Amino acid sequence: MRTETLDIQTANGPTTAYVAKPDEGGDKTVILIQEWWGLNDHIKDIAGRYAAEGFTAIAPDLYRGKLAADPDEASKMMHGLSIKDGLDTIKNTIEAVRAVNGAAKVGITGYCMGGTFALRAACELGGIGAAAPFYGDIPDEDVLKKLRTPTIFISGTRDAWINPEKVAYLENAAAKYDLPVQSVKYDADHAFFNDTRPEVYDKTSAEDAWALVTRFFNENL
Repeated sequence: MRTETLDIQTANGPTTAYVAKPDEGGDKTVILIQEWWGLNDHIKDIAGRYAAEGFTAIAPDLYRGKLAADPDEASKMMHGLSIKDGLDTIKNTIEAVRAVNGAAKVGITGYCMGGTFALRAACELGGIGAAAPFYGDIPDEDVLKKLRTPTIFISGTRDAWINPEKVAYLENAAAKYDLPVQSVKYDADHAFFNDTRPEVYDKTSAEDAWALVTRFFNENL
């Protein structure tokens, strides 16, 4: 695996993205969006896992170098990041990727806050060929109905934040507007994919979701 840093210009100032590439190949690119903690070692580890599967993974730093030390700080940082700013960073990341490797379409995924942005980006930005948001918040129907990107939405039935009611709202909108969304639900808590948090990590669900998402990206990118 090779890693590098990609410079990203945005309307609110410059930031960077962490890039993980396989030693060979990596023609398929996945944009990886951070949790509310920031672009930490866990997100970089996931990027490395994508590289091991043959993808180029690019994780833009939506917080511009800041990391949260505890949930209170993470909450403040997440609420201080506007949807407009986050989407602008993602849009410019996609454009930077396409300028480098000419990829027509990229995949996008993310967890928690990153899932919110991944789903929103799939609804509102061009150049995305597949999306796999994990337990992110659901945008309003007027945003959702724009979705044309094949999407897998992954959630946990024991999640108190992205709860079954929110997931049902997404599923109902998908049925109403014939959206290309597959809803996949696990008997798990919020952040069940995060193996650095033993209080919520669910190994079986995480491994199944990983196999599902990597296969989905391979088929759609």
